[in-house]
Amino acid sequence: MDIKLLNSFISVAAHQSFSGAARELNTVQPAISRHIAMLEDELGVLLFIRNSREVMITTAGEQLLHDAKQIIALAEKAKSQVKRAEQGQVGELKIAYLSSACLSFMADLIRSYSQLYPDVHVSLFEMTATEQIEAFKQNSIDVGFSRPLPTGIQDEFSSKDIYIDKLVAVVGAHHPLAQYTQIALSQLQQQKLIIFHRDEAVGLFDDTIMMCKQAGFSANIVSQPRHMQTLLTEVAAGIGVAIAPYCISKLYSQGCHFLTLTDAHKSIATQLHVKSTNHSATVDAFVALVIANQPSIAKSMA
Repeated sequence: MDIKLLNSFISVAAHQSFSGAARELNTVQPAISRHIAMLEDELGVLLFIRNSREVMITTAGEQLLHDAKQIIALAEKAKSQVKRAEQGQVGELKIAYLSSACLSFMADLIRSYSQLYPDVHVSLFEMTATEQIEAFKQNSIDVGFSRPLPTGIQDEFSSKDIYIDKLVAVVGAHHPLAQYTQIALSQLQQQKLIIFHRDEAVGLFDDTIMMCKQAGFSANIVSQPRHMQTLLTEVAAGIGVAIAPYCISKLYSQGCHFLTLTDAHKSIATQLHVKSTNHSATVDAFVALVIANQPSIAKSMA
């Protein structure tokens, strides 16, 4: 059922006049008459009773008028929704993040995004780096905040640095090293080390082991927790000393003391990842907001 024909029908019904409908729609009366005839042929009913004096809508016409108004309204809504979807204003956005790396800025970021795009439904998922990679494979997330991806899959993603972190030593509050604010990495030579599990952050683990070797010792690893909060708990419990990104200081860290490593200059990037094949305006709008907020994000992690 053609929208143009329905508009002509609604106008005739409103004006009870073919000529009045023609004036409203800026066309000629024969065109309006043709539109009504086409509708009547398509539906097999008489929509108007007309004579030289008046135009009266039939019972069938009354029913069509009710439905036609809804059809027109739905068509206009569809046009609006399509345009809004193209601009990223409606839809769904599924975001995964490392809590240890994003805790200080994620809530404010999502609040800002939701204020700009209130009709986009945002879902948040706390995931490790490994879990995010699998979720991307399953298309169950749109955006991920994580560490740099393994070399073998980097070409599949568009990735942007959000902020750069540094490695620090984390000791228990009663540990002998807790009296210092900074130490050399070599001072951890005799310590039992807690390092984040390699499966969850290959680059971070390998870089840490390499830096220990460059400092002249092999890491004596006693634990490889899969969550940074567990790492902090183990440090506070006296199980060992950790080497980890400074961002974990934003987690619950009572009983822990953070020390600058004077000879560990490896930068630890937190990145925003989206699939290279992404064609979602919703995702694009979120990425643009993150980039615009990079300075405040970096400040929140200082």
